[in-house]
Amino acid sequence: MNEKSCSFHNEKELRDGQVESVSAGSSTPCDKDNSALAFRGIPISALKSYSVLQALTAEANGWTTAVVSTDVLRAQEEWEAVDNIQPETGSQASSDQPGQLISFSEALQHFQTADLSSFKKRIQPTIRRTGLAALRHCLFGPPKLHQGLREERDLVLTIAQCGLDSRDPVHGRVLQTIYRKLTGSKFDCALHGDHWEDLGFQGANPATDLRGAGFLALLHLLYLVMDSKTLLMAQEILRLSRHHIQQFPFCLMSVNITRIAIQALREECLSRECNRQQKVIPVVNNFYAATFLHLAHIWRTQQKTISDSGFVLKDLEVLAKKSPRRLLKTLESYLAGVSKGQASLLGAQKCCGPQASHAKEVIFTGVCDPFPHSSEGTWMI
Repeated sequence: MNEKSCSFHNEKELRDGQVESVSAGSSTPCDKDNSALAFRGIPISALKSYSVLQALTAEANGWTTAVVSTDVLRAQEEWEAVDNIQPETGSQASSDQPGQLISFSEALQHFQTADLSSFKKRIQPTIRRTGLAALRHCLFGPPKLHQGLREERDLVLTIAQCGLDSRDPVHGRVLQTIYRKLTGSKFDCALHGDHWEDLGFQGANPATDLRGAGFLALLHLLYLVMDSKTLLMAQEILRLSRHHIQQFPFCLMSVNITRIAIQALREECLSRECNRQQKVIPVVNNFYAATFLHLAHIWRTQQKTISDSGFVLKDLEVLAKKSPRRLLKTLESYLAGVSKGQASLLGAQKCCGPQASHAKEVIFTGVCDPFPHSSEGTWMI
């Protein structure tokens, strides 16, 4: 057996062209110790080139190569790939890394450059009035929107006709941004799943709750969470929506607020403010945020519950269309207070005892309540 083993090593060495490095160790015939010493100076990483691993796994009878299991092959492939692994430089993110957040302006630009002609055919920019209603609106109603702003108005109404397409990367990024901003998560989530119900959608697919508001409802949420001031407001309303008694579906309520904004735009309730600012989209966004803020104030201070939601939304729509300028002023005052750390929707709930009612007045004077001695009327905002 020793003679056969020695002859095998000599043949292998000659066949692999490695005589120079091994011949010194194989000069003594059939000496196990000397054979071991022959390979002592060879680096482990070089064993593959000497075919030693194949020789060690050969069978004793006939020296035929044994059948190698898939685990061994996989391990060998991993070993051979060790010197090919390069450290990540950071220029190319891993697939496990969260996607990049999308800003409101970037998402809006996507719709400004997309072909929306098929959706634009469906819009009705203004409410059609006939008879006395048309005459009354002409004499006492708000002014018509300036001609130069009508294209921007039509874009808003066209986006409201677009649905959520999970195959569109921009649509997916909008959803991911809303989720991560509201929850504080650093990682993306599935576009369908029960986690959307936690944010106030009715089901696992947000697309089913956008009827009547379309993708504009998601753009409004994106606008709310991508500004640091309105993000604080959104997070406070979200916490209020999770109150053990006054809970309500946050995102579904937001969709209803978007519907009110769409109706106010079509009924020309926002035309005066749009004409004043020479803009449409910022006015609609702020009107949405102001209406949502007022709803949260009414919900908290009047102890509303989900059973009151229908009546609250109906009264809110009437008020928002009648006094949009007052709502916008309320939002400005609230955001100014947020900048100074003085405004909070839920701050009064932390108080207890006889000072609780006084705390409400302090927090919401000039924010959601009408100003004392206001010369603009007595509407409760």
